[in-house]
Amino acid sequence: MAGQSVEGGLRFAVLGPVRAWRDGQELDLGTPLQRSILGMLLLREGRAVTPNEMIDAVWGEDAPPRALGALRTYVSRLRTVLEPERPARSRPELLTSIGRGYALRLPEGGLDLTRFERGIAASETARKGGRLREAAEGLRAALALFEGEPLAGAVGPYAEHQRDRLIERRISVVETLMDVDLELGNHAKIVSELIALTADHPLRERLRAQLMLALYRCGRQGDALNVFTETREALIDELGIEPGPELAALHQRILAADPALAAAPLAAEAHADEPAGEEEPPHSHELPRPAQLPAAVNDFTGRKELAGRLRSLLSVQPSSAEGVPVAAISGIGGVGKTTLAVHVAHAADDLFPDGQLYADLQGYTDEATAPESALGGFLRALGIPPDVIPDGLAERSALFRSILADRRILVLLDNARDARQVAPLLPGSPGCAAIVTSRGKLADLPSARLIDLDVLEPDEALSLFAAVAGPERVAAEHGAAMDVVAACGFLPLAVRIVAARLAARPSWTVASLVPRLADEQRRLDEMRVGNLAVEATFALGYGQLDSAQARAFRLLSLPSGPGISAGAAAAVLGMSAFEAEEVLESLVDASLLEAPAPGRYRFHDLLKLFARRELAKSERPQARALALRRLLGFYLASAQSAHRLAYEGSMIPANLVVVGSGRVFGSADEAVAWLISEGDSLFAAINQAAAAARTGEQLLPAADLLVAMEPLLESGTHTREFDQGTRAVLAGAQNIGDQASELRARYVLGRVLFAGNRLREAEEQFRRVHELSAERGEKIVMGEVLNALAVVVGRQRRHTEALALFDAAMDFYRENGVPAGEALVLSYSARDHLGLGRPEDAIAAAEKGLAIFTEIGSGAGTARARYHLGIVLSRVGRLTEAVHHHAECLAFFRASKQRVWEQRVCSRLAETFIAAERHSDAVRHAEQALVVSREIGHPYGEALSLTVLGKALRGLGSVTRSSDCLRQAFEIFSRLGAPEAGDLKVLLDSLPDPAGKVVES
Repeated sequence: MAGQSVEGGLRFAVLGPVRAWRDGQELDLGTPLQRSILGMLLLREGRAVTPNEMIDAVWGEDAPPRALGALRTYVSRLRTVLEPERPARSRPELLTSIGRGYALRLPEGGLDLTRFERGIAASETARKGGRLREAAEGLRAALALFEGEPLAGAVGPYAEHQRDRLIERRISVVETLMDVDLELGNHAKIVSELIALTADHPLRERLRAQLMLALYRCGRQGDALNVFTETREALIDELGIEPGPELAALHQRILAADPALAAAPLAAEAHADEPAGEEEPPHSHELPRPAQLPAAVNDFTGRKELAGRLRSLLSVQPSSAEGVPVAAISGIGGVGKTTLAVHVAHAADDLFPDGQLYADLQGYTDEATAPESALGGFLRALGIPPDVIPDGLAERSALFRSILADRRILVLLDNARDARQVAPLLPGSPGCAAIVTSRGKLADLPSARLIDLDVLEPDEALSLFAAVAGPERVAAEHGAAMDVVAACGFLPLAVRIVAARLAARPSWTVASLVPRLADEQRRLDEMRVGNLAVEATFALGYGQLDSAQARAFRLLSLPSGPGISAGAAAAVLGMSAFEAEEVLESLVDASLLEAPAPGRYRFHDLLKLFARRELAKSERPQARALALRRLLGFYLASAQSAHRLAYEGSMIPANLVVVGSGRVFGSADEAVAWLISEGDSLFAAINQAAAAARTGEQLLPAADLLVAMEPLLESGTHTREFDQGTRAVLAGAQNIGDQASELRARYVLGRVLFAGNRLREAEEQFRRVHELSAERGEKIVMGEVLNALAVVVGRQRRHTEALALFDAAMDFYRENGVPAGEALVLSYSARDHLGLGRPEDAIAAAEKGLAIFTEIGSGAGTARARYHLGIVLSRVGRLTEAVHHHAECLAFFRASKQRVWEQRVCSRLAETFIAAERHSDAVRHAEQALVVSREIGHPYGEALSLTVLGKALRGLGSVTRSSDCLRQAFEIFSRLGAPEAGDLKVLLDSLPDPAGKVVES
């Protein structure tokens, strides 16, 4: 069959990330949503899935209005990926349509889940036949197919449910494997594996029973009984139940030393021909075994992967040449460093048979523990008489290392201040290990593995909240509970405190906490219970800062943005870049500031609130205002430089009122990339300035910054932020009567409205800007607003009026000697010449505009001129030249991340390919345009892309899909009030449906 050749070499995986390969080469499966759809089809194993089922599975209750269209797009892309060589009009043979649904025909053995289940079935058969080794090998081979979390990267309710099912299936098979290993007599080999498994799954009684039996058969009856005690306590604390009858019966049999629990004869025979293992060297029993660890919390949550890595680090064998393993855990106060360290230390108890030592070094108090004092405590715990312990630090440290030689002891040093305090307390012999916790990063601690502990993941924080406050209350108000832990910044201490307050107040609801925590002025006050308080924990770290660090910590909390660059921070602090970097990095080392990327810094949300409290206490209002003005000045100077490079020849940068210095860029691409990366911080500064401004002098820098950020509009990444920021500045300008800021804000607002095809509103704004500019004699956007007015009017097909406005813009640019402006007018006016039936004038204008831009070396201007010239050439039938110009400008816009222009050019290329009857090329570019327009939220561009895609598809004979696209475009154009809606109505009314009838729109 033909299908066999198509399917040959295809493999799929769901026992880990959703992946696919053809002949050993991994396929690009696209976005998480696209992978989620493929994952669902794979798990249905050839059974049909309806579109509604898919939408519910992938989006759930949050499905977008056009989910069906998006689904079809994803299915189409998957078909292309899975069958790249399938002829355009042939039926898919893998991802097929069945009725109204879809099904995926899987090649034999092509899915890892299928191979997993077959392996389990074969192992069960082998076990029943007494072939235990074969069964164990088969189970381990099947489990090896898992490559991490099942369906990783897939999203949606269906993926979540199936992920839980597969995880449960895996652990069930692991339990079966442990049973087989016990039957084989491998109890000694699987003890460590069972300890790790029970740590990850503390409430699974079957695993606990297997661990008890394995320990008992190793001659560790006491440890086996301790496992039962721990299990019983965990079940009572977590679930309020006693152990089940099987576990209780095993406990009684171990107490009675039931001979039937010994390894089966089969196991003894299986190992009869194996060489006896080396006996473990006897440990010295002359010294006591210290067990100083604090009790582990019974509601430890999350951190499973990190805890596993820490255990692996600690488990380095005594013969290793790598020295003593040292894990140095750092992080902000309240992040759970001690809780994690104690949890890991308890879980690693079996690795250190000679005991554990613990000391709270109190490094962030005024009474930090001296190293010699901590050593004295350790030596006494190890059985050294007080009168024998030497006085000096060096002597005590040497004696301590000597006693630990040839022993296996874990040392936990909590709340360390610095490496100097820690170094004398570390063991010196392999076989021992140490865990150190500190707020500061102990980068100068030799051989330490540095671990920067972050806050909990949202689901982990929610689990902790439920464990303390009560799972029933949290389950009943899941959404409110997520709001609460988010307000806690997912900081474990904050989550625990708020949950404890809720647990102590039965009359409170989870929802009642949300408004309490929403008030940033009082949020830290709500995070107190008993002797625990988030603010007090932060104050300990803050109290260790010197005056320069403390001032920087306070001032950096002023900006309201999500983060800050090193250059912007230097402006806030009034320092040189070098001085600022030193103090910033020192705050990172103290875990009072985060560095998510080189040169970027941010606060944890709660630390920022704490810093602002300290700011209000210590800094005068004038100093705060001055710091924000320096920041706005830095942003404006940087944006001015970016605008000058992105729009060569523009007169806007020269008319900005800039105070201070900013970033200097080497290219337009670098400048636009900076605007995109700093966009959120820039808008935060604009909104903050607009809210605080009381005079035009205070507001104007924010308005100028909006204008200077104009190249960012072309990226399509911050349209909503532009709308909000311009309206904030406009409102502020009107409140204080500042016409200079008003005209700037209205100009940018007009650009935003035009981008959304709200043409009449944009025209109103531009006309008001023109009036204000004329009244005030301001030139900053006079030429741009005349040009923009002409474009808006032309889009409404008032071509004669548009050309008159272009003439006015041309006069302005010539009077002021701005050739880039002249070129801009010529390029844009070409389409209005076409609209009036004057193709020769259109070509002449577009070519002249391109020539001027090329002469002055404007990359952005040249690209735009090519775009307009390409449109004109396409309309007059010079298709090859049109494609050339559009391909050239497309490369530029993609490189400079100007996604609005990328969408436009792709649409125009598709139009030209339709005219050239290259319908496959047209479909490809139209689909690219559609993807971009949807990603940047550009409805007019989406409708334009759908229109040209519908026409291209009709050229390929895909009549039904073509009609769907055209109807969607008509609906969007109609909603936007665009004149293209009328054109489409005429087209739709004239098109026959597949049955040959005329379609009514």
